[in-house]
Amino acid sequence: MSANQEDKSRHCASDSQNNIFTEVNIMIGIRPLGDRVVIKKVEAEEKTQGGLILTSSAKEQPQVAEVVAVGPGTKDEAMELKTGDKVVFSKYGGTEIKYHGEEYTIMHQSEILAVIE
Repeated sequence: MSANQEDKSRHCASDSQNNIFTEVNIMIGIRPLGDRVVIKKVEAEEKTQGGLILTSSAKEQPQVAEVVAVGPGTKDEAMELKTGDKVVFSKYGGTEIKYHGEEYTIMHQSEILAVIE
């Protein structure tokens, strides 16, 4: 291991929580700033309880998503969410983006209504 790699290892070990967030954010390639989070919507059910199969235009837009990246928070608002949380979010909140063929939504933590446990 080179001196540069050892130095990076020591830095990562000393700041393990930020390192975890950074590794996850690098995996998707998006690093949200401040109190923002990146979510990926969970697909809507294709069948009704009665067994009817819905077309894509008949499906209701999901309001449930998985958090895929979180910002560091701000001095006024600590980050309460973590990567992997299943959340319910505000119907018209956030900014939708397409990155590497995947659709994500970036929104402020305050637009998340609840965490599903």
